[in-house]
Amino acid sequence: MSWMPDNDPVLGDPKSCDALDLVIVPRTRDLGDGFAVRRALPHGKRQMVGPFIFFDHFGPVQFVSGKGMDVRPHPHIGLATVTYLFDGMIMHRDSEGNVQEIAPGAMNLMTAGRGIAHSERTPDTQRAAGQKMLGLQSWIALPTGSEEIAPSFQHYAAGDLPMISERDFTARVIAGSSFGIASPVAMVSPWFYTEVTAVGGATVPLDPDHEERAIYLVDGEVEIANERYEGPRLLIFRPGDRITVKALKATRMMFLGGDALEGPRHIWWNFVSSSKERIEQAKQDWKTGRFAAVPQEHEFIPLPE
Repeated sequence: MSWMPDNDPVLGDPKSCDALDLVIVPRTRDLGDGFAVRRALPHGKRQMVGPFIFFDHFGPVQFVSGKGMDVRPHPHIGLATVTYLFDGMIMHRDSEGNVQEIAPGAMNLMTAGRGIAHSERTPDTQRAAGQKMLGLQSWIALPTGSEEIAPSFQHYAAGDLPMISERDFTARVIAGSSFGIASPVAMVSPWFYTEVTAVGGATVPLDPDHEERAIYLVDGEVEIANERYEGPRLLIFRPGDRITVKALKATRMMFLGGDALEGPRHIWWNFVSSSKERIEQAKQDWKTGRFAAVPQEHEFIPLPE
């Protein structure tokens, strides 16, 4: 996915819920072929939650036979991308030579560091048959001392990630720690990401130990401190408060956040950095072909003018 500035919608900020710092209504874009994207971060009133600096919700969309997702090769620096699917499949290819079919429930963490290029396309089998797609893509800004680390890619199948199964909710710990259980995913700074699926009437605690926390409501409806919220919404909480989330009907949500970075970041297109000069260098590197090529790809997305 890519980012460029856009206007933000009007926010809600319920005064009756002191634990809530901000409620973000994700803005919607249609990228063509009925492919809808809802963008929650970055936002005019909040750049990051922990190191999460970009949060896209794409779909649901039904691709007919012969159609699919085609995100041509494009570059990243200074961040890690997390692609997480509920429905559909994506073929990931990057300039480090990684080729990975991404399936629902799997964790896919691509760390760009000093620079990587990648493509995201519908696999051939699913393109021929048609498929439904629903998922999320997030960017994790890297700490200053790690912005120029070597690029890498981690993949964990859904069955490799720890699951919590309670009577009325389940949770998959994608990264970091939640509900006292840790994911095996390696990280360069403390953050967490957990999928929670709850039935109507379920109550789910949000761990107060993380410095910055949010809940992204993918679908469904919840009650927090006597206030109701329907998805899609990003609910950002104040530090330290104990939060109990009550699902009013079947609800799917993502718990996310982590330690705040040491300062804000500059973000332009697909580049994130603590240095404006580094972003200017990345622009020139992509424009002049100094990024490594993505194997099996013969296209690319030009630098926006």
